[in-house]
Amino acid sequence: MTVTATAPCPPCSIVPFVPHRHGMCLLDTLLEVGQEHLIAEVIPSREGLFADTQGVPGWVGLEWLAQAVAAWAGVQAVREGDEPRIGFLLGTRHYHCETPWFAFDQPVRVHVTLDFRADNGLGAFRGELRNSDGRSLASATLNVFQPDSLQALEAIQRGGTP
Repeated sequence: MTVTATAPCPPCSIVPFVPHRHGMCLLDTLLEVGQEHLIAEVIPSREGLFADTQGVPGWVGLEWLAQAVAAWAGVQAVREGDEPRIGFLLGTRHYHCETPWFAFDQPVRVHVTLDFRADNGLGAFRGELRNSDGRSLASATLNVFQPDSLQALEAIQRGGTP
């Protein structure tokens, strides 16, 4: 699958764009991507990592939003000829979820929109989860950080500056 700077991605697997493996990639399908937004889909499954007898807990929606941000950054990296890199969710503001559980087998659309991205790797996104009818299920603002290199990440881990 080829992602270009001008064409939205047709429905495709999100896996190539997030650095999560072995069941930790929580989103299913990349539906649309642009310079400042991404829309993905997840269908909660009984076999999923966070499945409970009642469905998938509402707090997992925040994880879906964070992975959508990671996928957006991964697509941007691929467009620039790079590989998707690790990033961090620094925090969130106002995660409001309308439901305590996401129902099994009911698609959830995951929308993220870039608010800002600084040269030092800090960014902020608005996120929203919607059901198949377009009704809002959850929303939040996410603050993220993506080091610009492995060396910068290692410096941070040692307590230094990149």
